[in-house]
Amino acid sequence: MAWWRVRLGERGIATEVTDGFGRAYRYVGPPELSALVDSGDSGGPGGPGSPVGRRVRTAAEFAAWAEAEEHAEPSTFVVDLAGALRLAPRRSEHVVCAGGELVLSAGEIGFRRSAGGGWEVRTVSNQSTGYCPDLTSWPAVAAALDRLGLPHPGGFTEELVFRRCPACAQCGIVREGHHVCVFCDADLPARWNVDVPATA
Repeated sequence: MAWWRVRLGERGIATEVTDGFGRAYRYVGPPELSALVDSGDSGGPGGPGSPVGRRVRTAAEFAAWAEAEEHAEPSTFVVDLAGALRLAPRRSEHVVCAGGELVLSAGEIGFRRSAGGGWEVRTVSNQSTGYCPDLTSWPAVAAALDRLGLPHPGGFTEELVFRRCPACAQCGIVREGHHVCVFCDADLPARWNVDVPATA
C-alpha cells in the first residue's frame, strides 16, 4: 500500500496508508536538509559523500554493521517502505538516512550486548523532527527488529507526540500532555496531523 501511495503522490493524488503498519511518513523538515540527499552530504560526522543509512535486513547484516560501529550513543534509524531497518550515525539527518524516501517510522535507537553475548535494543524513540512519526508507527519498528532477531523493550522508550498547529501551521512537540501550541497558544488536535495541509 505504501508503494501505491508513493506512485499516486507522484501523480498529484493525495492518499494515506491506513492498513498494515499504518501511514507512510514523508519528510516535513527544512528543505535545505532534504537537499543534502541530492548532494550526498549527511550533515553528520561522515561529512560530504556520506551514503544513505545502511539497510539491514538479516541478522547477519546487523551483526556486520554492529561489529563495525561504536555504541556509546544511539544511532539514527528509519524503517523504509519495505519494512527494513536503515541505520546511520546519530548526527545524520533522517531524510538522508532514508535516501529522501517515505518511511514507516524514524527515530534514534541504542544497542548493547546482552548477557548471552548477542545484541539487544537498549533504547528506541520516535525522535525525528524531519519525519515527525506518530507513536502508532511502533509496530513497523517492532517488525523490523523481530526480523533481525533483536530483543527490544516492546515500545518506544522515549515517546514524542508531534502536532501541527492549525492556527500558525508550526510543527511542535506536545509536552506533558498539554495540547497547546508553544508558538501561538492555540489548541492542538488530539490526533496526529503533521502532514495535513495547514489552514492558516
